Amino acid sequence: MRYFINLSLLKHNRNYRWLFLGQFISFLGTMLIMVALPYQIYHQTQSTLMVGLLSLAQLIPLLFTALIGGVFADRYHRRTLLLIAEASLACGSLLLAWNATLPTPHIWILFVASSAMSALNGLHRPALESITQQMVDKKDFSVVGALSTFKFSVCMIVGPAIAGIIIANFGVVITFMADFFSFLFSLFALIMISNIPKPVAVSDESTLASLKTGFRYAMSRQELIGTYVVDFVAMIFGMPMALFPAIAQSYGGVQTLGLLYSAPAVGALIISFLSGWAKEVKRHGVAIALSATLWGVAIILFGLTYYLGHHLWMALFFLALAGGFDAVSGIFRSIMWNETIPNNFRGRLSGIEMISYLSGPKLGDTEAGLVAAAFGVTFSIVSGGVLCIVGVAACCYLLPKFWRYRSDAL
Repeated sequence: MRYFINLSLLKHNRNYRWLFLGQFISFLGTMLIMVALPYQIYHQTQSTLMVGLLSLAQLIPLLFTALIGGVFADRYHRRTLLLIAEASLACGSLLLAWNATLPTPHIWILFVASSAMSALNGLHRPALESITQQMVDKKDFSVVGALSTFKFSVCMIVGPAIAGIIIANFGVVITFMADFFSFLFSLFALIMISNIPKPVAVSDESTLASLKTGFRYAMSRQELIGTYVVDFVAMIFGMPMALFPAIAQSYGGVQTLGLLYSAPAVGALIISFLSGWAKEVKRHGVAIALSATLWGVAIILFGLTYYLGHHLWMALFFLALAGGFDAVSGIFRSIMWNETIPNNFRGRLSGIEMISYLSGPKLGDTEAGLVAAAFGVTFSIVSGGVLCIVGVAACCYLLPKFWRYRSDAL
């Protein structure tokens, strides 16, 4: 049993249990609109470029709010920040639902609402990551990484599959409303959390000065920079999610779209179930780099499978393989961050992390859409996998302390 996922933290840590359950349901709802938004845009415009531009519109505000959210998370009460952010996100879901009821939904509302919700995520995620570190002992950080991977992978399997069913049978209005109710549950879970102190003040620095202090700390830790850069490179080039609506048309329509979105999470789920071994690995930099490289290889094989045979089961297998390698990378990034970053810097560093692991996919969607529009879907997928491998190798060469990093945790 030592190599299987450890669930004991959910049993003996009440606050983390409520946080985990609330974010589990909330993220499940987020997966619904992750499918519904690109589907609605592609359905109305028949353009992969528009889907890619949606991701770009979500990225721009995120670059600002993630950094500011990091400062707020180190300065103000983190549970209060989460409550404000999730209540506002619930309002965004209602706006999307209302727009979808119109005879001709406004594309500009989709862009504005999704951009605003992305901005709110920039305030939400640093508070979530830093409050988690407050709740959990250092010895349990590997368990948190595995449980987070489990949560994300289950939601990314179930969420898109449910989204495909709901969209096909009930439409996008019900899909957006389901996301709204998921936020209500998460708000209730946050209210149930108790005895989380306000973080130690980061002195009387201005927001800009506090950001500079956080950046100086991050830049002084080459191993941290390596985790950000590897994930950023891999997500830009190695996950062509913006192309899934177009690929799904070759495999049967919207029901297949849900399978494509879910497949990477199947591999991640398997890895999370078998994550007990992670606590025995000390060379975290090596683990991250190798898993990101194999992720790129799996994406290349996915692209070649799509081009050569249009065998859906094989394409889904390689997507699942890519998701499994991504999960390994994610587990060790989480452990490194929680082990090496002091709590009074955790919010600001979470903001920097967020730019890496959330802006990467947004830029990746834009890159995939642009390359696909110019050279075709297959070229976009395969070239992205190749560039992922090259980028990871370059990072390891230029950041040797990242490659050599060894954990000193017991």
